[in-house]
Amino acid sequence: MPPLSLYIHFPWCVRKCPYCDFNSHAVKQGIPEQAYIEALLTDLDQELLHLPEPRPLNSIFMGGGTPSLFSAASLENLLQGIAERIPLASDCEITLEANPGTVEAAKFVDFYRIGINRLSIGIQSFNDQHLQALGRIHTAADAQQAIAIAKAAGFDNFNLDLMFGLPQQTLQQALEDIDTAIGFQPSHLSFYQLTLEPNTYFYRYPPVLPEDDDLYSIQQACQQQLAAYGYIQYEISAYAKHGQQARHNLNYWQFGDYLGIGAGAHGKLSLQLPDKILRTSKPKNPEQYLAGLPGNREPIATEQLPLEYVMNQLRLKAGFSRQHFRQMTGLVETALQPALADCLQSGLLTEEADQIRCSDRGWDFLDEILQRFYI
Repeated sequence: MPPLSLYIHFPWCVRKCPYCDFNSHAVKQGIPEQAYIEALLTDLDQELLHLPEPRPLNSIFMGGGTPSLFSAASLENLLQGIAERIPLASDCEITLEANPGTVEAAKFVDFYRIGINRLSIGIQSFNDQHLQALGRIHTAADAQQAIAIAKAAGFDNFNLDLMFGLPQQTLQQALEDIDTAIGFQPSHLSFYQLTLEPNTYFYRYPPVLPEDDDLYSIQQACQQQLAAYGYIQYEISAYAKHGQQARHNLNYWQFGDYLGIGAGAHGKLSLQLPDKILRTSKPKNPEQYLAGLPGNREPIATEQLPLEYVMNQLRLKAGFSRQHFRQMTGLVETALQPALADCLQSGLLTEEADQIRCSDRGWDFLDEILQRFYI
């Protein structure tokens, strides 16, 4: 069976950001912390009924929304409840997404104390002008103070989220963001382009963003700066020091299994290869989730498995092997044909020592590669 992780979704934020298309809802009348923790553990009980055999959790990721709005006491009850229900690997990576607001940063010491061993801090930019344009409620000073507090609390494994291609952003400003982030010596950086997603404020009222040529120059220059300081790009938007890749996200991209609990959470579970690999989802509305509205469980059609697999694996610089494809899907490698042969022949993919990965050209045309795997 594939490795197993647990994703936990917390759907509340102080304010909805204009670019955000995640399942998040602005807090209006307080957060029902205790009721939500109880609902999460009930949800986990139901998920565990479907596990074909016990498997320890290699990672836990608490995302949102803004899970750091919850108290450390509530999260401690949640983690204890999880550990009572399913074993955790001795080196289980437990990540909490946090924003750098002062209220949340003040909790970092307690978060570390209760066993959270990795933070992912949503900085986005160290430029106050850009933070305001993005609708963020923290300042550049708040961001720097939050990182310092996290390090002082004991977090030596932390990720910083940064965006580029921001309204009126120059190449120099993007490089300044990168340099400031590197100065804090995070183990991991997520560096991704601002995109205008449907069902967001920015999609309805789009800001003026840098031209494509400028975006490419910003991306190339920032990637070179990251590489110069030892941050290796291992995924489309993920950069890490040697051996510090995000274990939880790697499990997604390597087509591993993960339980998803919480409002709007998604999961993937292999019951039997290849015909019983399930995608799960939970009600997005927090009130409906708390009321116990059931989620969905649907098998991935066998003919769709090659696309589902490469859609994840080709996000990784390392790509995949034919053996790994067989191991994770239960299919023979001929199921990847003729798309694989076509991509290899056209130079979009390369194969060396049984490792298939995007070529430099293919990396820039990943959507075109995936299109060839559509049935």
